[in-house]
Amino acid sequence: MNLFYLILLAIAPGLILTLFILFQDRYDKEPIRLLLKVFFFGMLATIPTVIVEIAGRYFNIFAGIFGLIFEAFFVVGLVEEFFKRRVVLKTVYHHPAFNERLDGIVYCSVAALGFATLENIIYVITYYAVSPDIWIMRAVLSVPIHMLLGITMGYYLSLAKYCTKKNKCAGYYKKSLFIPAILHGAFDFMLMSDIPLLSLTVIPFVAYLWISSMIKLHRYHKESKLQNSM
Repeated sequence: MNLFYLILLAIAPGLILTLFILFQDRYDKEPIRLLLKVFFFGMLATIPTVIVEIAGRYFNIFAGIFGLIFEAFFVVGLVEEFFKRRVVLKTVYHHPAFNERLDGIVYCSVAALGFATLENIIYVITYYAVSPDIWIMRAVLSVPIHMLLGITMGYYLSLAKYCTKKNKCAGYYKKSLFIPAILHGAFDFMLMSDIPLLSLTVIPFVAYLWISSMIKLHRYHKESKLQNSM
């Protein structure tokens, strides 16, 4: 398969899922230019992420399962979610267009999908020769996981932005980073562990992420519909 079609295969999942998220935001649509900016900076966030992850692996002094835990939860999970959230905080968190709770989910998901798209291009181009089916696995698993974690991140980031009690705001703000990071780390650890029984838990875990994320998305979507139909 030539390079052009490989890149198309790598880009398609992120674009399709981005359109899915934007369809949920049809009552108070976000500016296209702002969405493109968030998506683009989400892609650029892969660069510092890769640098920090390389350094993190270099300083991983643990062996065996503890080394895997450190890599999955800290080197990958925490670092990737930190930089994806950073994109939203620096570009749109204080922007006037971020004017309802659904927007947190929209922008965090778009940033996450921008990140996932460039990451997917790199993976598919790099590993297609040795694993021709890699684009399928990543299209149905890896890219959607980034979106689901973005939904979770945006859910708590919006709670932080619109809550009225300072102590609760701080708690939601922290959760917007640490809950996606923990979920991301758990997902990667299941795949990295090479423990058959643990690997089987990926299926119910992913199902849980889909169900819980769709509940969060539906909650804010319903709220947006009520607010903008008055």
